[in-house]
Amino acid sequence: MEIKTSIPDFVIREAQEEDVPLILAFIRELAAYEQLANEVVTSEEVLRDSLFGDRMVAEVLLGYFQGEAVSFALFFHNFSTFLGQPGIYLEDLYVKPHMRGKGLGRSMLAYLAHLARERNCGRFEWWVLDWNKSALKFYRSLGAVPMDEWTVQRLEGDTLNNLANEFVRGDKL
Repeated sequence: MEIKTSIPDFVIREAQEEDVPLILAFIRELAAYEQLANEVVTSEEVLRDSLFGDRMVAEVLLGYFQGEAVSFALFFHNFSTFLGQPGIYLEDLYVKPHMRGKGLGRSMLAYLAHLARERNCGRFEWWVLDWNKSALKFYRSLGAVPMDEWTVQRLEGDTLNNLANEFVRGDKL
């Protein structure tokens, strides 16, 4: 499905399975921009299964300017117990550097906000790196507010496995 935007020659469309190589290329480009290229361990197979398999866990939008793929957004639903409503969590938004400042990112966020409203979501959230001042300024211009009173917690790799193994072994918590 192609979504026309208010920007001439810019369209957004839902990713299809054949777009997996392009999605992975965008992920790698974003990781390089964020100085995290060495952390990308996903593969086309993993993305294909996660985005288009039996249990789809995320969705991707692709942005095209004059037929060239120039942006992508990967998102999924979360749920607010306080609101009793789903939300949209934006994992990644990326616009190729030569296309920034043309409103493409804003257009993709506006479409995601529209989608959130259409799906009866109470929230639309994402994280941004503290050093990314241009992104922070851009998000503030949209009216986004930081959640300063919350601190993100994460388990991954060995720490995730160690805690999971406690359950498998039947350790008392």
